[in-house]
Parts: sequence; C-alpha cells; structure tokens
Amino acid sequence: AGLLKTGEAFAATWNASAFGAKNLADAMSGSGFGGAVESKDIDIKTPEIAENGAVVPVEVTSRIPGTTSLAIFADKNPTPMIASFDFTAGAEPYVMTRIKMGQTSMVRVVVKAGGKTYMAGNEVKVTIGGCGG
Repeated sequence: AGLLKTGEAFAATWNASAFGAKNLADAMSGSGFGGAVESKDIDIKTPEIAENGAVVPVEVTSRIPGTTSLAIFADKNPTPMIASFDFTAGAEPYVMTRIKMGQTSMVRVVVKAGGKTYMAGNEVKVTIGGCGG
C-alpha cells in the first residue's frame, strides 16, 4: 500500500559520506553544507560546561527567512556530523535534541536558506566524555 519498511526508509536518506567523515571539512562538504558564512541569525543554546558528554542538550532556531535545512556538527567528535534536518515550506526551523560529545569542542549549526549556507557555533566544555571517554 505504498508503505516502506523501516530499514528501507532510513537507507533512502542515509548520507554515508557526510555521516562517516572523520573531519569537519569533509563532513560539511559531503552533506552539501560547505562554504558556509557566519550568521548571527542562528540561535544556538548549549551549556558552557557539559558535565556528561553523553547527553549534551542543543537547541537551535534559525531566524533566516526561507530556511530549508540545518545540520549539527561537533568539530572534535570521531564523526563530526551529528544530525541533519529538513523543513518543508512554512515549518518553523527549530530543533531541540541531545548530542554525544567525546571532548571539549565547538558545536556548529549550519543552515541552508535561499540557496546560501550560513553557520554559527558555541564551544562546549566536556568534563566526562560521551564517545568512549
């Protein structure tokens, strides 16, 4: 009846080159978020100090008109790309999640809007690692 099995749905959207990249530049390039310019219209709320890197809260709002997608990266994670989100026309570009971080690092959010790419970031100091630390 036109339904996909769970594994097929995930396989259709999995970007192995982006999520499997071992450094930030490759992850951003592989996900189509390369060449981003800094923007103050991306609000990122993260703790300054995360006592447990296994559960770092991240809240993002894009005030850039026409936002169609955003991605979250942690620079020093073994695989820097954390998540990618797409927004349909009229959807509020807002995401709240928890991420895993192995060490102190910049958490970057990259947004696509109007055919351009924008970025903002916060440093999060991790006291207990979450990626095997």
